[in-house]
Amino acid sequence: MKPLVTILAAILTIGLSTTAQAFCGFYVAKADTSLFNRASQVVLVRDGKRTVLTMANDFEGNVRDFAVVVPVPTFIERGQINVGDKAVIDHLDAYTSPRLVEYFDPDPCMVRRRLEMSQDMAALPSSKSAMEREARSQGVTIEASYTVGEYDILILSAKESDGLIKWLDDNGYRVPRGADKVVGSYLKQDMRFFVAKVNVEEQKKTGYTYLRPLQVAYESNKFMLPIRLGTLNAKQQQDLYVYALTRTGRVETTNYRTVKLPSNMEVPAFVKTDFADFYRDMFARQTAVENNRGVFLEYAWDMSWCDPCAADPLSAQELRSLGVFWLADQSNPRKISPPGAQNVFVTRLHVRYDREHFPEDLVFQETGDRQNFQGRYVIRHPWKGEASCDVTAYYEEVRKRQEREAQQLASLTGWDIDDIRARLDFPGDPQPDKPTPWWTRLWD
Repeated sequence: MKPLVTILAAILTIGLSTTAQAFCGFYVAKADTSLFNRASQVVLVRDGKRTVLTMANDFEGNVRDFAVVVPVPTFIERGQINVGDKAVIDHLDAYTSPRLVEYFDPDPCMVRRRLEMSQDMAALPSSKSAMEREARSQGVTIEASYTVGEYDILILSAKESDGLIKWLDDNGYRVPRGADKVVGSYLKQDMRFFVAKVNVEEQKKTGYTYLRPLQVAYESNKFMLPIRLGTLNAKQQQDLYVYALTRTGRVETTNYRTVKLPSNMEVPAFVKTDFADFYRDMFARQTAVENNRGVFLEYAWDMSWCDPCAADPLSAQELRSLGVFWLADQSNPRKISPPGAQNVFVTRLHVRYDREHFPEDLVFQETGDRQNFQGRYVIRHPWKGEASCDVTAYYEEVRKRQEREAQQLASLTGWDIDDIRARLDFPGDPQPDKPTPWWTRLWD
Protein backbone atom coordinates (compact mmCIF):
# COMPACT_ATOMS: atom_id res chain seq x y z
CA MET A 1 0.00 0.00 0.00
CA LYS A 2 1.37 3.39 -0.96
CA PRO A 3 1.52 5.96 1.80
CA LEU A 4 -0.88 8.80 1.25
CA VAL A 5 0.75 12.21 1.29
CA THR A 6 -1.56 14.04 3.67
CA ILE A 7 -1.75 17.40 5.39
CA LEU A 8 0.09 18.11 8.57
CA ALA A 9 -1.25 21.38 9.87
CA ALA A 10 -1.09 23.65 6.89
CA ILE A 11 1.75 21.62 5.48
CA LEU A 12 1.37 18.93 2.89
CA THR A 13 1.75 15.77 4.93
CA ILE A 14 0.82 14.01 3.20
CA GLY A 15 -26.36 47.33 41.19
CA LEU A 16 -23.09 45.74 40.65
CA SER A 17 -20.98 46.44 37.65
CA THR A 18 -21.89 44.02 34.85
CA THR A 19 -18.44 44.27 33.26
CA ALA A 20 -15.92 41.63 34.35
CA GLN A 21 -12.72 42.88 35.89
CA ALA A 22 -9.90 42.55 33.37
CA PHE A 23 -8.01 39.26 33.33
CA CYS A 24 -8.77 37.78 36.70
CA GLY A 25 -11.23 35.32 38.13
CA PHE A 26 -11.06 31.53 38.31
CA TYR A 27 -10.06 29.53 35.24
CA VAL A 28 -12.46 26.58 34.86
CA ALA A 29 -12.19 25.23 31.29
CA LYS A 30 -10.18 25.60 28.08
CA ALA A 31 -10.82 25.12 24.35
CA ASP A 32 -7.74 23.15 23.28
CA THR A 33 -7.21 21.44 19.93
CA SER A 34 -8.87 18.22 21.13
CA LEU A 35 -12.25 19.89 20.55
CA PHE A 36 -11.77 19.64 16.79
CA ASN A 37 -11.32 16.65 14.52
CA ARG A 38 -8.47 16.81 11.99
CA ALA A 39 -6.84 19.64 13.94
CA SER A 40 -3.20 20.15 12.94
CA GLN A 41 -0.55 22.13 14.79
CA VAL A 42 2.50 24.07 13.63
CA VAL A 43 4.92 26.07 15.76
CA LEU A 44 6.78 28.89 14.00
CA VAL A 45 9.73 30.49 15.77
CA ARG A 46 10.70 33.60 13.81
CA ASP A 47 13.38 36.24 14.27
CA GLY A 48 14.63 38.31 11.32
CA LYS A 49 15.17 35.82 8.45
CA ARG A 50 15.51 32.83 10.76
CA THR A 51 12.65 30.35 11.14
CA VAL A 52 12.29 27.13 13.12
CA LEU A 53 9.26 25.14 11.97
CA THR A 54 7.86 22.37 14.19
CA MET A 55 5.18 20.11 12.71
CA ALA A 56 3.06 18.00 15.05
CA ASN A 57 2.05 14.71 13.45
CA ASP A 58 -1.60 13.78 14.05
CA PHE A 59 -1.29 10.73 11.80
CA GLU A 60 -3.27 7.66 12.85
CA GLY A 61 -2.66 4.25 11.28
CA ASN A 62 0.25 2.07 10.22
CA VAL A 63 3.43 4.15 10.37
CA ARG A 64 4.53 2.48 7.11
CA ASP A 65 1.82 4.51 5.41
CA PHE A 66 2.96 7.87 6.77
CA ALA A 67 4.67 10.43 4.54
CA VAL A 68 5.16 14.17 4.61
CA VAL A 69 6.16 16.53 1.80
CA VAL A 70 6.84 20.12 2.77
CA PRO A 71 7.83 22.92 0.38
CA VAL A 72 10.76 24.80 1.93
CA PRO A 73 12.37 28.02 0.69
CA THR A 74 16.00 26.89 0.85
CA PHE A 75 18.35 23.89 0.94
CA ILE A 76 18.19 22.00 4.24
CA GLU A 77 21.29 20.41 5.79
CA ARG A 78 21.27 17.51 8.25
CA GLY A 79 21.98 19.74 11.21
CA GLN A 80 18.89 21.83 10.42
CA ILE A 81 16.55 18.89 11.11
CA ASN A 82 15.50 17.61 14.50
CA VAL A 83 12.86 15.44 16.14
CA GLY A 84 10.97 17.28 18.85
CA ASP A 85 8.81 16.53 21.87
CA LYS A 86 5.02 16.41 21.46
CA ALA A 87 4.53 17.13 25.16
CA VAL A 88 5.98 20.61 24.67
CA ILE A 89 3.45 21.37 21.90
CA ASP A 90 0.67 20.04 24.11
CA HIS A 91 1.87 22.39 26.85
CA LEU A 92 1.91 25.32 24.42
CA ASP A 93 -1.61 24.41 23.27
CA ALA A 94 -2.88 24.33 26.84
CA TYR A 95 -1.15 27.61 27.73
CA THR A 96 -2.67 29.49 24.77
CA SER A 97 -6.13 27.89 24.67
CA PRO A 98 -9.23 30.10 24.85
CA ARG A 99 -10.62 29.79 28.33
CA LEU A 100 -13.70 30.00 30.49
CA VAL A 101 -13.49 31.85 33.79
CA GLU A 102 -15.98 32.43 36.55
CA TYR A 103 -16.70 35.08 39.15
CA PHE A 104 -18.99 35.07 42.15
CA ASP A 105 -20.99 38.12 43.15
CA PRO A 106 -20.28 39.27 46.69
CA ASP A 107 -23.01 39.65 49.28
CA PRO A 108 -25.05 42.61 47.93
CA CYS A 109 -25.82 43.75 51.47
CA MET A 110 -22.09 43.98 52.30
CA VAL A 111 -21.45 45.87 49.05
CA ARG A 112 -24.21 48.32 49.85
CA ARG A 113 -22.85 48.95 53.32
CA ARG A 114 -19.35 49.64 51.91
CA LEU A 115 -20.81 52.05 49.36
CA GLU A 116 -22.73 53.83 52.04
CA MET A 117 -19.63 54.24 54.21
CA SER A 118 -17.35 55.50 51.48
CA GLN A 119 -19.59 56.47 48.64
CA ASP A 120 -9.70 40.03 33.50
CA MET A 121 10.67 8.81 3.64
CA ALA A 122 10.52 6.56 3.20
CA ALA A 123 13.22 4.42 4.10
CA LEU A 124 15.60 4.98 1.27
CA PRO A 125 15.47 2.22 -1.35
CA SER A 126 18.23 -0.37 -1.09
CA SER A 127 20.14 1.26 -3.92
CA LYS A 128 20.61 4.95 -3.26
CA SER A 129 22.55 5.47 -6.51
CA ALA A 130 19.76 3.82 -8.52
CA MET A 131 17.27 6.14 -6.92
CA GLU A 132 19.40 9.16 -7.78
CA ARG A 133 19.76 8.04 -11.44
CA GLU A 134 16.02 7.54 -11.70
CA ALA A 135 15.41 10.92 -10.16
CA ARG A 136 17.81 12.66 -12.57
CA SER A 137 16.07 11.00 -15.53
CA GLN A 138 12.87 12.73 -14.47
CA GLY A 139 14.48 16.09 -13.82
CA VAL A 140 14.56 15.58 -10.05
CA THR A 141 17.67 16.12 -7.97
CA ILE A 142 18.13 14.45 -4.60
CA GLU A 143 20.18 17.16 -2.97
CA ALA A 144 20.58 15.36 0.35
CA SER A 145 19.37 12.36 2.34
CA TYR A 146 19.37 11.99 6.10
CA THR A 147 18.07 9.77 8.86
CA VAL A 148 16.95 11.80 11.85
CA GLY A 149 15.44 9.88 14.72
CA GLU A 150 12.69 7.68 13.29
CA TYR A 151 12.51 9.58 9.98
CA ASP A 152 14.28 9.07 6.63
CA ILE A 153 14.45 12.44 4.92
CA LEU A 154 15.20 13.63 1.38
CA ILE A 155 15.74 17.18 0.16
CA LEU A 156 14.53 17.41 -3.45
CA SER A 157 14.65 20.00 -6.18
CA ALA A 158 13.17 19.66 -9.66
CA LYS A 159 12.91 21.31 -13.04
CA GLU A 160 9.27 20.51 -13.77
CA SER A 161 6.29 19.59 -11.61
CA ASP A 162 5.38 16.60 -13.82
CA GLY A 163 8.74 14.92 -13.25
CA LEU A 164 8.66 15.53 -9.50
CA ILE A 165 5.12 14.21 -9.12
CA LYS A 166 5.93 11.10 -11.22
CA TRP A 167 9.05 10.44 -9.15
CA LEU A 168 7.14 10.81 -5.88
CA ASP A 169 4.42 8.47 -7.13
CA ASP A 170 6.96 5.90 -8.40
CA ASN A 171 8.69 5.90 -5.04
CA GLY A 172 5.66 5.30 -2.90
CA TYR A 173 4.10 8.73 -2.39
CA ARG A 174 0.52 9.06 -3.56
CA VAL A 175 0.29 12.74 -4.41
CA PRO A 176 -3.23 14.20 -4.70
CA ARG A 177 -4.72 14.70 -8.14
CA GLY A 178 -4.30 18.17 -9.54
CA ALA A 179 -1.08 18.79 -7.63
CA ASP A 180 1.00 19.66 -10.70
CA LYS A 181 -0.12 23.27 -10.87
CA VAL A 182 0.49 23.89 -7.16
CA VAL A 183 3.86 22.07 -7.21
CA GLY A 184 4.82 24.07 -10.30
CA SER A 185 4.11 27.33 -8.52
CA TYR A 186 6.49 26.32 -5.71
CA LEU A 187 9.19 25.35 -8.23
CA LYS A 188 8.86 28.75 -9.92
CA GLN A 189 9.62 30.28 -6.52
CA ASP A 190 12.83 28.18 -6.45
CA MET A 191 11.55 26.24 -3.45
CA ARG A 192 12.76 22.76 -2.55
CA PHE A 193 10.82 19.87 -1.06
CA PHE A 194 11.44 18.34 2.35
CA VAL A 195 10.28 14.70 2.07
CA ALA A 196 10.05 12.35 5.05
CA LYS A 197 8.91 8.80 5.72
CA VAL A 198 9.10 6.68 8.84
CA ASN A 199 12.02 4.32 9.18
CA VAL A 200 10.14 1.50 10.90
CA GLU A 201 13.22 -0.11 12.42
CA GLU A 202 14.45 3.18 13.84
CA GLN A 203 10.97 3.94 15.08
CA LYS A 204 10.91 0.68 17.04
CA LYS A 205 14.19 1.61 18.70
CA THR A 206 12.77 4.85 20.04
CA GLY A 207 10.15 3.03 22.08
CA TYR A 208 7.54 5.66 21.16
CA THR A 209 4.09 4.48 20.10
CA TYR A 210 3.37 7.75 18.28
CA LEU A 211 5.21 9.89 15.74
CA ARG A 212 7.20 12.71 17.28
CA PRO A 213 7.15 16.22 15.80
CA LEU A 214 9.58 17.08 13.00
CA GLN A 215 11.55 20.31 13.23
CA VAL A 216 13.32 22.25 10.48
CA ALA A 217 15.45 25.38 10.90
CA TYR A 218 16.22 27.63 7.93
CA GLU A 219 16.87 31.21 6.83
CA SER A 220 14.65 32.95 4.30
CA ASN A 221 12.99 36.27 3.67
CA LYS A 222 9.77 34.32 3.19
CA PHE A 223 7.67 34.01 6.32
CA MET A 224 4.93 31.71 5.13
CA LEU A 225 3.22 28.35 5.56
CA PRO A 226 2.29 26.29 2.47
CA ILE A 227 -1.26 24.95 2.72
CA ARG A 228 -2.44 24.60 -0.88
CA LEU A 229 -1.19 21.07 -1.52
CA GLY A 230 -3.07 19.81 1.48
CA THR A 231 -6.41 21.05 0.22
CA LEU A 232 -6.24 19.00 -2.98
CA ASN A 233 -7.40 15.69 -1.51
CA ALA A 234 -9.27 17.05 1.52
CA LYS A 235 -12.95 16.16 1.56
CA GLN A 236 -13.85 18.73 4.19
CA GLN A 237 -12.58 21.80 5.94
CA GLN A 238 -9.49 21.38 8.11
CA ASP A 239 -8.54 23.13 11.32
CA LEU A 240 -5.02 24.48 11.64
CA TYR A 241 -3.39 26.00 14.73
CA VAL A 242 -0.31 28.16 14.28
CA TYR A 243 1.70 29.07 17.37
CA ALA A 244 4.14 31.84 16.43
CA LEU A 245 6.97 32.74 18.82
CA THR A 246 8.87 35.98 18.28
CA ARG A 247 10.69 38.57 20.34
CA THR A 248 9.03 41.52 18.64
CA GLY A 249 5.30 41.06 19.09
CA ARG A 250 2.12 39.65 17.59
CA VAL A 251 2.13 37.78 14.24
CA GLU A 252 -0.61 38.23 11.66
CA THR A 253 -1.40 37.13 8.11
CA THR A 254 -0.87 39.61 5.30
CA ASN A 255 -2.92 37.95 2.54
CA TYR A 256 -5.97 37.04 4.63
CA ARG A 257 -7.85 39.01 7.23
CA THR A 258 -6.62 38.37 10.79
CA VAL A 259 -9.59 38.67 13.13
CA LYS A 260 -9.73 38.72 16.90
CA LEU A 261 -12.27 36.25 18.24
CA PRO A 262 -15.06 37.78 20.32
CA SER A 263 -13.67 37.91 23.85
CA ASN A 264 -14.52 38.93 27.40
CA MET A 265 -18.13 37.95 26.74
CA GLU A 266 -20.37 37.08 29.69
CA VAL A 267 -22.36 33.87 29.17
CA PRO A 268 -24.91 31.96 31.29
CA ALA A 269 -23.63 29.68 34.05
CA PHE A 270 -24.76 26.46 32.31
CA VAL A 271 -22.05 27.03 29.67
CA LYS A 272 -19.62 25.66 32.26
CA THR A 273 -20.92 22.14 31.50
CA ASP A 274 -21.34 22.81 27.76
CA PHE A 275 -18.14 24.73 27.06
CA ALA A 276 -16.92 22.38 24.30
CA ASP A 277 -20.22 22.70 22.40
CA PHE A 278 -20.27 26.44 23.02
CA TYR A 279 -16.78 26.96 21.63
CA ARG A 280 -17.27 24.77 18.56
CA ASP A 281 -20.53 26.47 17.66
CA MET A 282 -19.17 29.93 18.41
CA PHE A 283 -16.09 29.34 16.22
CA ALA A 284 -18.21 27.97 13.36
CA ARG A 285 -20.49 31.01 13.52
CA GLN A 286 -17.57 33.47 13.53
CA THR A 287 -16.03 31.61 10.57
CA ALA A 288 -19.29 32.01 8.68
CA VAL A 289 -19.42 35.71 9.57
CA GLU A 290 -16.00 36.07 7.85
CA ASN A 291 -17.27 34.14 4.79
CA ASN A 292 -14.94 31.21 5.67
CA ARG A 293 -11.85 33.31 4.90
CA GLY A 294 -10.79 34.57 8.31
CA VAL A 295 -7.64 33.77 10.28
CA PHE A 296 -8.62 34.03 13.94
CA LEU A 297 -6.46 35.35 16.74
CA GLU A 298 -7.13 33.25 19.85
CA TYR A 299 -4.20 34.35 22.02
CA ALA A 300 -1.38 36.92 22.07
CA TRP A 301 0.68 37.31 25.23
CA ASP A 302 4.15 37.65 26.71
CA MET A 303 5.36 34.14 27.59
CA SER A 304 6.58 35.17 31.02
CA TRP A 305 3.09 35.29 32.60
CA CYS A 306 -0.64 34.73 32.10
CA ASP A 307 -3.89 35.73 33.81
CA PRO A 308 -5.89 33.60 34.25
CA CYS A 309 -3.59 30.69 33.44
CA ALA A 310 -4.97 27.67 31.58
CA ALA A 311 -1.45 26.22 32.07
CA ASP A 312 1.85 27.50 33.41
CA PRO A 313 4.06 29.44 30.96
CA LEU A 314 6.63 27.30 29.13
CA SER A 315 10.03 27.02 30.75
CA ALA A 316 13.18 28.35 29.10
CA GLN A 317 14.19 24.74 28.36
CA GLU A 318 10.86 24.01 26.62
CA LEU A 319 11.09 27.19 24.57
CA ARG A 320 14.62 26.29 23.58
CA SER A 321 13.43 22.84 22.43
CA LEU A 322 10.98 24.58 20.09
CA GLY A 323 13.88 26.54 18.58
CA VAL A 324 13.78 29.82 20.46
CA PHE A 325 17.47 30.29 19.80
CA TRP A 326 17.81 33.77 21.28
CA LEU A 327 17.40 32.37 24.81
CA ALA A 328 20.86 30.77 24.57
CA ASP A 329 23.98 32.30 26.08
CA GLN A 330 25.79 33.60 22.96
CA SER A 331 29.17 32.71 24.42
CA ASN A 332 27.91 29.14 25.02
CA PRO A 333 24.96 28.28 22.69
CA ARG A 334 24.15 25.12 24.66
CA LYS A 335 23.63 27.09 27.83
CA ILE A 336 20.08 28.27 28.47
CA SER A 337 19.43 31.77 29.73
CA PRO A 338 18.70 31.97 33.44
CA PRO A 339 15.08 31.62 34.65
CA GLY A 340 12.91 34.67 34.90
CA ALA A 341 11.00 36.80 32.43
CA GLN A 342 11.42 35.39 28.88
CA ASN A 343 11.70 37.71 25.90
CA VAL A 344 9.20 35.62 23.93
CA PHE A 345 5.84 36.75 22.61
CA VAL A 346 3.40 34.01 21.58
CA THR A 347 0.61 34.35 19.01
CA ARG A 348 -1.99 31.63 18.52
CA LEU A 349 -3.89 31.67 15.22
CA HIS A 350 -6.73 29.30 14.32
CA VAL A 351 -7.65 28.74 10.68
CA ARG A 352 -10.45 26.61 9.25
CA TYR A 353 -9.59 26.28 5.60
CA ASP A 354 -10.41 24.56 2.34
CA ARG A 355 -9.41 24.88 -1.28
CA GLU A 356 -12.22 27.23 -2.26
CA HIS A 357 -11.76 29.84 0.43
CA PHE A 358 -7.97 29.65 0.94
CA PRO A 359 -6.48 29.53 -2.58
CA GLU A 360 -3.15 31.00 -1.40
CA ASP A 361 -0.57 29.89 1.15
CA LEU A 362 -0.54 31.72 4.46
CA VAL A 363 1.88 34.64 4.48
CA PHE A 364 2.81 36.18 7.82
CA GLN A 365 4.42 39.27 9.23
CA GLU A 366 5.75 40.15 12.65
CA THR A 367 4.38 43.29 14.25
CA GLY A 368 5.56 45.39 17.12
CA ASP A 369 2.18 45.02 18.82
CA ARG A 370 2.71 43.45 22.28
CA GLN A 371 -0.78 44.15 23.53
CA ASN A 372 -2.15 41.13 25.41
CA PHE A 373 -5.22 39.32 24.08
CA GLN A 374 -6.96 36.05 24.90
CA GLY A 375 -10.18 34.34 23.90
CA ARG A 376 -11.91 34.58 27.27
CA TYR A 377 -15.52 33.87 28.27
CA VAL A 378 -16.99 34.78 31.63
CA ILE A 379 -19.54 33.22 33.95
CA ARG A 380 -20.79 35.48 36.72
CA HIS A 381 -22.62 33.63 39.50
CA PRO A 382 -25.23 35.60 41.42
CA TRP A 383 -25.23 35.73 45.21
CA LYS A 384 -27.41 32.97 46.66
CA GLY A 385 -26.73 33.30 50.37
CA GLU A 386 -28.96 34.52 53.14
CA ALA A 387 -29.69 38.21 52.74
CA SER A 388 -29.51 40.60 55.66
CA CYS A 389 -31.07 43.49 53.72
CA ASP A 390 -33.65 44.12 51.01
CA VAL A 391 -32.17 42.53 47.80
CA THR A 392 -35.11 43.24 45.49
CA ALA A 393 -33.12 45.75 43.41
CA TYR A 394 -30.15 43.34 43.21
CA TYR A 395 -32.38 40.50 41.93
CA GLU A 396 -33.87 42.80 39.31
CA GLU A 397 -30.37 43.73 38.10
CA VAL A 398 -29.34 40.04 37.97
CA ARG A 399 -32.40 39.21 35.86
CA LYS A 400 -31.47 41.96 33.41
CA ARG A 401 -27.87 40.73 33.36
CA GLN A 402 -28.90 37.13 32.68
CA GLU A 403 -31.15 38.23 29.84
CA ARG A 404 -28.19 40.09 28.31
CA GLU A 405 -26.08 36.92 28.72
CA ALA A 406 -28.78 34.84 27.01
CA GLN A 407 -29.00 37.26 24.10
CA GLN A 408 -25.21 37.32 23.81
CA LEU A 409 -24.95 33.52 23.84
CA ALA A 410 -27.58 33.25 21.10
CA SER A 411 -25.70 35.83 19.02
CA LEU A 412 -22.32 34.08 19.46
CA THR A 413 -23.51 30.53 18.75
CA GLY A 414 -26.81 30.67 16.89
CA TRP A 415 -28.49 28.69 19.70
CA ASP A 416 -32.24 29.15 20.17
CA ILE A 417 -32.93 31.97 22.61
CA ASP A 418 -35.96 30.25 24.14
CA ASP A 419 -33.90 27.11 24.85
CA ILE A 420 -31.26 29.28 26.49
CA ARG A 421 -33.78 31.12 28.65
CA ALA A 422 -35.27 27.83 29.79
CA ARG A 423 -31.91 26.87 31.31
CA LEU A 424 -31.33 30.09 33.27
CA ASP A 425 -31.36 29.90 37.05
CA PHE A 426 -32.70 33.12 38.52
CA PRO A 427 -31.86 33.84 42.17
CA GLY A 428 -34.89 34.55 44.28
CA ASP A 429 -37.13 32.14 42.36
CA PRO A 430 -38.93 29.62 44.55
CA GLN A 431 -36.84 26.48 44.93
CA PRO A 432 -38.37 23.00 45.04
CA ASP A 433 -38.58 21.52 48.51
CA LYS A 434 -35.61 19.32 49.25
CA PRO A 435 -36.12 16.05 51.10
CA THR A 436 -34.74 15.99 54.63
CA PRO A 437 -31.35 14.18 54.56
CA TRP A 438 -31.57 10.76 56.17
CA TRP A 439 -28.71 11.51 58.54
CA THR A 440 -30.28 14.63 60.01
CA ARG A 441 -31.54 12.96 63.21
CA LEU A 442 -29.07 10.07 63.19
CA TRP A 443 -27.26 11.08 66.37
CA ASP A 444 -30.02 12.87 68.23
